[in-house]
Amino acid sequence: QEQIVESGGGLVQPGGSLDLSCTASGFSLDYYSIGWFRQAPGKEREEVSCINSSDRSTYYADSVKGRFTIARDKAKNMVYLQMYTLKPEDTAVYYCATDFRTTTGCPRFDVRGQGTQVTVSS
Repeated sequence: QEQIVESGGGLVQPGGSLDLSCTASGFSLDYYSIGWFRQAPGKEREEVSCINSSDRSTYYADSVKGRFTIARDKAKNMVYLQMYTLKPEDTAVYYCATDFRTTTGCPRFDVRGQGTQVTVSS
């Protein structure tokens, strides 16, 4: 059974950092584009970042550009989202997702985990 698990969320003060991790069981993340999405209460889901299967292309939403970095470790079957200079508006549940078909560009929000809560507050 294919499963995605996100981890690494938590409470952090404004200006702080967090590293989110995404791992999968039942399939390899290597073959597909992987995206990080977030959803805050009362707001629409936002695609934050994605990385294509060859790792040659990444995307960042304007709201996180220059502060977040997406990376993949194929040996560990993991994708990371390193978040720096966090702001209160980054508070959301963060999801890692793929769609089992996109290899270039960003995936659809088809297969994802339960999410990990990120709260930025003083």
